Amino acid sequence: MSDAAVPTIDLAIEADGWGNEEKLQALVSRVVAMTCGVARLDLVPNAELSVLLSDDARVRILNRAWRGKDTATNVLSFPGGDEDEPPFGPLLGDLALARETVAREADEMGIPFSDHLTHLVAHGFLHLFGYDHMDDREAEEMETLERQILAGLDIADPYGDALARPADMESETSR
Repeated sequence: MSDAAVPTIDLAIEADGWGNEEKLQALVSRVVAMTCGVARLDLVPNAELSVLLSDDARVRILNRAWRGKDTATNVLSFPGGDEDEPPFGPLLGDLALARETVAREADEMGIPFSDHLTHLVAHGFLHLFGYDHMDDREAEEMETLERQILAGLDIADPYGDALARPADMESETSR
């Protein structure tokens, strides 16, 4: 990992079942730091990221309002600025994650909840910088970064043959 700047993270937990706030803050901070280093993200000093740990009901409302999809999804990304022009910030954007969906997908894939949460934080964070997976080229670029980030955090490749991609891991970036 490089010496990339790391944003301040505002973590809000608005639903039960997520676990210990200090551990979650540490997990999100590790993932964001690794992502900044691996993706070589150029951030302005004092950049900020907001992360909302919520439930399916709340994320469904957000997904319907911002993407026109009346369903919960695992992670939503709301970019805070122009991701095409580094340095990025100061407001990088917001991530919103749905606990029940994250837990269900982790169970379906037979992986620890924390591993799937780690992957989704990295995935959502990359979306804030314009990474996407709408076509094969974009998907390969984004998945390569995700694999590198997760490998740096000692987490198995989520796109490997042994694991299936969650059905709702489509583009979840909102503008």
